[in-house]
Amino acid sequence: MISHLSPLRLTGATVLRDGSLQQRSVAIANGLISKGPFPAVDLTGYLILPGIIDLHGDAFERHMAPRPSAPFPLETGLRATDRDAAANGVTTAWMAQSWSWEGGHRGPDFAEEFLAAVAAYRPRMLTDLRVQIRCETHTVGTRERLLAAIKKFGVDYVIFNNHLDEAIEMSHARPEDIAHWAKKNGRTSEEHMAMVWAARDQDKDVPRHLCKLAEAFDQMGVTYGSHDDPDGTTRETYSLIGAKVCEFPTARTPAALAKAVNDPVLMGAPNIVRGGSQSGNIAAIDLVKAGLCDVLVSDYYYPALAQAAFKLAEDDVMPLEKAWAMISTNAADVLRLSDRGVIDYGKRADLVVVNADTKAIEATISGGRITHMMGEAASRFTQMLSSEVPVAAE
Repeated sequence: MISHLSPLRLTGATVLRDGSLQQRSVAIANGLISKGPFPAVDLTGYLILPGIIDLHGDAFERHMAPRPSAPFPLETGLRATDRDAAANGVTTAWMAQSWSWEGGHRGPDFAEEFLAAVAAYRPRMLTDLRVQIRCETHTVGTRERLLAAIKKFGVDYVIFNNHLDEAIEMSHARPEDIAHWAKKNGRTSEEHMAMVWAARDQDKDVPRHLCKLAEAFDQMGVTYGSHDDPDGTTRETYSLIGAKVCEFPTARTPAALAKAVNDPVLMGAPNIVRGGSQSGNIAAIDLVKAGLCDVLVSDYYYPALAQAAFKLAEDDVMPLEKAWAMISTNAADVLRLSDRGVIDYGKRADLVVVNADTKAIEATISGGRITHMMGEAASRFTQMLSSEVPVAAE
């Protein structure tokens, strides 16, 4: 177990607090935002921002298997994911693990193995890593198994998605992509499509299956939503069964419908940074400008989170305060995390220290523990820790 920082006070920086950027200090004690005449670290020239909360990321898959044919032990992958997240200002993150008819690294067997590995690694975590289950809709026969895994491992977030239509369309238009998809799971294209059609045979049972899952999730306190909604009808259907989170809508209509009924909309931060969707769907910036996006997530690349917030501010789309809220405060609200997402007394000491000139993240503090530190910020912390001279409170 990594111990908390000794009580200290961060001074001289510009701090995002109470919804605005302010010149004030931040005190930390026992892992929480506090008050007190503690030893000071001079962070003049830096921004202190709330720790980033990432509601959906699959970058961990690259750490588990840098190449499809070269998997590494799960603990090795989790440790690398932990460090990757921390180096990019992330203090809480949901790793999006599939529960799919595909099998392999996206099947129930691997999902259960992964959940067990996360539970075993938890005492050594720096970042608060959690698991989001991406449940394929056509997995009717695994319902009780899924619910048992969610209960056993304390999963608090599930997203429904359906990739069958994508697979069928791909088999006609881009058979080479199906071949690549199949090869990753050690199958031929024919074997892969046989699994697609077998899953499609469950069509008539899927609505009842999803309703039963939704009822169980409500009883268990699990937040749930849907992924890649293509149209308003799909989003409305999910919203009606309680799947309120609208993750990565592929067009404006489902996003607009979600906002009309106060369902949160999540989009990928890489989409903002790169200027569009890598898969050809709607550009996230269009939804942000229209007020139809609440939260940005890492998707497949942790560095994009902070980069997206700064880009929105630099391009005058919105002030930094609001842009940063899309990767902190708003995300905390979606998952009902009342102890984090803002810098305030009694909240978790989740902080990101950013060089105001370069926008480089030079320190991350998660739950009052240093999880990442580099550059000039590291020098300043080291100087304070070596001297430990108390200063008067402001």
